[in-house]
Amino acid sequence: MKVVILAGGLGTRISEESHLRPKPMIEIGGKPIIWHIMKIYSHFGLNDFVICLGYKGYVIKEYFANYFLHMSDVTFDMVENRMHIHQRNAEPWRVTLVDTGEATSTGGRLKRVREYLGDETFCFTYGDGVSDIDISALIAFHKQHGKLATVTAVQPPGRYGALDVQGQMVSGFQEKPLGDGGWINGGFFVLEPDVIDYIECDDTTWEFEPMRSLAREGQLMSHLHRGFWHPMDTLRDRVLLEDRWKSGEAEWQLWR
Repeated sequence: MKVVILAGGLGTRISEESHLRPKPMIEIGGKPIIWHIMKIYSHFGLNDFVICLGYKGYVIKEYFANYFLHMSDVTFDMVENRMHIHQRNAEPWRVTLVDTGEATSTGGRLKRVREYLGDETFCFTYGDGVSDIDISALIAFHKQHGKLATVTAVQPPGRYGALDVQGQMVSGFQEKPLGDGGWINGGFFVLEPDVIDYIECDDTTWEFEPMRSLAREGQLMSHLHRGFWHPMDTLRDRVLLEDRWKSGEAEWQLWR
């Protein structure tokens, strides 16, 4: 099963980092967040990736073109003009990098990679969020209900601590509880190829008309995920994820 990852957006809300590189290349623990996302899928045996490039896509191309340089010890013999790679830390990945246009919307990017997907069920996600989601259970749920699309529904983490107030007395404090209890689109989709017919053009945003049409027709199911999920929308998010990685509490590191 193939995995499509959106990696072409501008990342304007984390411009402190994204003015130099695309958001999926911003690092957590010395590795780009897209690497963490791919490791999550690979943990469940999904190793065939189609990455939708756009803004500064060449940075992602160069990363994978020089993957061994990033991941291994290297000896350069200047006299012989040779390079020797030690301890080849290769992943079992097949990575297809597709330029889907710098200004293309999320739906348009998916439509542009249609030719690389064949006629089988595929996974689809954003290049800026991590989770401890059970991908195998997600796929099993999708196959069981038989609809065209499955979205992972998550409850976003709260941004601030919550006070438990009785009258005017504070009786407790909860550090960053879940949000208001609502479920939101957490990415980590499983889709049938026919969903691409719901995408009109480059300007189509996947989260608007395609998903709304699927929902109206009863073709969109939600897989409720109550575990860890966190996006990297802002610098604050990146710092939080970096701190969790350094402390050994990175819940999404399922491959440990």
